[in-house]
Amino acid sequence: MGQICKRIKSHFRIALCQNVGQCCRRKNARSRKVDIISNRSTINRRWLPLNALRAFEAVGQNLSFTGGASALSVSQSAMSRHVGGLEELLGKQLFVRDASRLSLTAAGEELLPVVSKCLDRLEQTMNSIRDDDVTGRSLRLHVPPSLLQQLFLPMLRDFHVEHPDLRLDVSSAHVTGLPATDFDMAIVYDRPNVDDRITDLLWMVRVAPLCSPATAASGQGKSLEAFLKSEELLHAKLDGEPRDLLWTAYLRQSQLAVATPGGLAFDTTIAAAQYAMAANGVFLGDIDMFAQEIADGRLVMPYDAVIEDGYGYYLKLHADDLADPVISMLRSWLISRFGALRQAPSPPAPD
Repeated sequence: MGQICKRIKSHFRIALCQNVGQCCRRKNARSRKVDIISNRSTINRRWLPLNALRAFEAVGQNLSFTGGASALSVSQSAMSRHVGGLEELLGKQLFVRDASRLSLTAAGEELLPVVSKCLDRLEQTMNSIRDDDVTGRSLRLHVPPSLLQQLFLPMLRDFHVEHPDLRLDVSSAHVTGLPATDFDMAIVYDRPNVDDRITDLLWMVRVAPLCSPATAASGQGKSLEAFLKSEELLHAKLDGEPRDLLWTAYLRQSQLAVATPGGLAFDTTIAAAQYAMAANGVFLGDIDMFAQEIADGRLVMPYDAVIEDGYGYYLKLHADDLADPVISMLRSWLISRFGALRQAPSPPAPD
């Protein structure tokens, strides 16, 4: 009996040592793998942590681990673990964490738009492949509302006829500079500026006070300054900017002393123009964009007071997107069509 117990104990010790040895070898292998990943000079596709990148993008978009977890329908602890692993891999913090808020570090701000863009492109391409009833490519294009309604809608019709398989998802917001929404290409209303995007001037704005014929008649014999003081100034608002920004810039450049706080304010220049034609008031309008209304007599430019205030409509896209033949084709098409529009004669100056 004693010999049997000794043999059982001996076999148990051997099995235990073998199991411990296997666990140690697995642990050491995992440790070596982590060391290999963390010590690599270059991160390649073998080591891309896709789940961690998805987690980082969700947290970065919401600036909240709770919001990011909700967006991906996973636990908050899983999100924290994924983001922490990504930060360890990069050797840099991606978020500044404090008790009241979460914010991106410089590294996080650099990485987030790249990750979002790659995930967006994957999502769009996979949906296009999966949807049997949709054979065309979809591009997201932002166009400011006044340009969209006055000039771009006829272009959009022509483009759709020429390229029926290409779907354009057009968004519009009256903002200065880049919109907050995601896009593949954006036409923006802005002054010239330098950033990391390819920028093409499509349309330089030339503005002047415009009004209805009846409003213009009431200013006969007045100077421009006296006329503007006697009429209601209509404003086109820009998101995040003072309501009288455009009039203030125009009056300063024209060296006119006219108060601007009053007057109705509209979300778009189109709305201000429609009000001016139907009622009264004076708005600042692009004389080339409203050339048809001026030619028809619905709008009048009562004074030869046209200025270029530095604003224009610019096409913006990421440089690496030029390798995409569809985006490159649309860019060339837009530059050509707007170039042809710029060759059209301008409205005549008032007598």
